[in-house]
Amino acid sequence: MRKLLPIILVSFTALIFLIRLFYLQIMDDSFDEVSTNISVRKVYDYPQRGYIYDRNGELMVGNQPAYDVMAVPLEVKEFDTLELASLLKLSPERLKVQLEKAWRYSPRLASVITPQLTKDEFAYLQERMHKYEGFYIQKRSLRDYNIDHSANILGYIAEVGQGEISQNSYYQSGDLKGKQGVEEQYEKILRGERGVKHYLRDIHNKNIKPFKEGKFDTVSKKGSDLHLTIDGKLQDYGEKLMKGKRGGIVAIEPSTGEILTLVTAPSYDPDLLVGRKRSRNFTKLYYDTIQKPLYNRALQAIYAPGSPFKALTGLVALQEGVVDLEEDFRCNGGYNYGRRRMGCHHHPSPVKLISGVAYSCNSYFSQIYRRTIEKYETPQEGIDAWRGHLASFGLGDYLGYDLPVGRAGLLPDSEYYNKVYPDNNWYATNTISNAIGQGEVLTTPIQLANATAAIANKGWFYRPHILKAIDNSPIKEEKYTTKQITTIDKEHFEPIIQGMHDVFNYGTASFLRVPGIEVAGKTGTSENYIKIDGERVQMTDHSIFVAFAPKDDPKIALAVFVENGYWGSRYAGRISSLMIEKYLKEEIERKDLERWILNNTLEDEYAKPYSGEPFKINQ
Repeated sequence: MRKLLPIILVSFTALIFLIRLFYLQIMDDSFDEVSTNISVRKVYDYPQRGYIYDRNGELMVGNQPAYDVMAVPLEVKEFDTLELASLLKLSPERLKVQLEKAWRYSPRLASVITPQLTKDEFAYLQERMHKYEGFYIQKRSLRDYNIDHSANILGYIAEVGQGEISQNSYYQSGDLKGKQGVEEQYEKILRGERGVKHYLRDIHNKNIKPFKEGKFDTVSKKGSDLHLTIDGKLQDYGEKLMKGKRGGIVAIEPSTGEILTLVTAPSYDPDLLVGRKRSRNFTKLYYDTIQKPLYNRALQAIYAPGSPFKALTGLVALQEGVVDLEEDFRCNGGYNYGRRRMGCHHHPSPVKLISGVAYSCNSYFSQIYRRTIEKYETPQEGIDAWRGHLASFGLGDYLGYDLPVGRAGLLPDSEYYNKVYPDNNWYATNTISNAIGQGEVLTTPIQLANATAAIANKGWFYRPHILKAIDNSPIKEEKYTTKQITTIDKEHFEPIIQGMHDVFNYGTASFLRVPGIEVAGKTGTSENYIKIDGERVQMTDHSIFVAFAPKDDPKIALAVFVENGYWGSRYAGRISSLMIEKYLKEEIERKDLERWILNNTLEDEYAKPYSGEPFKINQ
């Protein structure tokens, strides 16, 4: 038995090894995966990003091919650094930095060394890549713009950062992702589904054939196409009208809430942020702190709304029952309250509600605002009731539109003023500038355009949105198809709309009539203060205009803000009038008016020296 024991032990050990070997070779594929990392290259098949069209089916954004030079650090062998750096048009130092970055990301996974080669660069480099083991070229697509406008609407695509990779496991080093605008908002829909192919390689690092006949490969799926609500021709026209000016234009289709234009000025050509030039151009745009071309003024800039706010002041007063249509108010060049006086421009007096709107009478709206607040036992109750009505128009909060940036603006309430005035010692007269849009109220262009659409609809609106359809299927999201009802009864809108129509008949914009179209609108001049060396200094006023047309069957409602544009009808009114004519008639008959806007800029106004940011008292 003792003689057999060594034989039994050796046999038993051999059996264990055979069983383990069988398991590793046949049953367990973990080592197969390890060997795959060495002998098989995993190449991702990036899908084409979805196309973007305007509301009329015109292509705005397509795709173009591009090629990235990739490297798997663990597979990189000794190579001629100077030669490869020259081929990639990099400095040797830059090539070294990129490889070190790739090692930090993952020694086993591919990282981008040089992104976005052109077709010609790819063809030249492809024949030489076999000399550089561990490097290979991967195809992907970049954006191809059919337009030179709408940059702030569309956004751009750029390489993901390490933070984004950490937060979302879908992305890997070198992947591209939508940034800003529609590209960011609808990234998951536009990007599609990435596929992967596995290739066996030879000793020269070339792909020989699919690994296991493509058993583990997956097919990429193209991103969905988006149809926007934007009217490309109107957007292009609006950007041309705003050249040499700063501000924003927002136009909405009142019956649907669809955004027709979203102009911010200054802007930039979206093609600047495509390809290898993107980083350099983005840096220039980002550090332009004077013109701020990356700043979307239509969504993010907040301004005192000025006289267009008077239409809302009138609606609230009618709803609160503190004024009727036939009551006269004298102006006498302004309104005296206590020891103070609010001035007003020259116009016939006395005025009723409709003529008060047409003439934009400060005195009229100050008095009916005061009545609104003083209807209640305390000013706190009065201001909160006033605020509640205005909030129902979408003011003082985010509108919930489908774009990634925005500002809430400001609608002050009793809590706000209680903080401003010690011991809650304040009255309606302390806030009376709110009546004419010059108090603490702040709005964005899109908020004022939406409020104008609500007036055009006589008391309701749909949330503004920019997506019309996905792959030709209209959006049916409840958020954008549910009517938002204001707190103002329908009958109160008729006199306000008539007053806005009379702005063009005999009021402050009578020279801006659009031939053959009945327009309702409101001019606005917003005071503009900044701080210079700690002092509050008044600069040139902002020019504001809101309008909708046709008056009885509105197809377009818009708000225009032109910074430092003097009075409302000088710049904003002219631009509004032209935008309405362009949209409803397609051609401009008033060539003299168009030439004036196209040829006159405010560059000299903006060149005046000052420092600091605009500010408001008690804000």
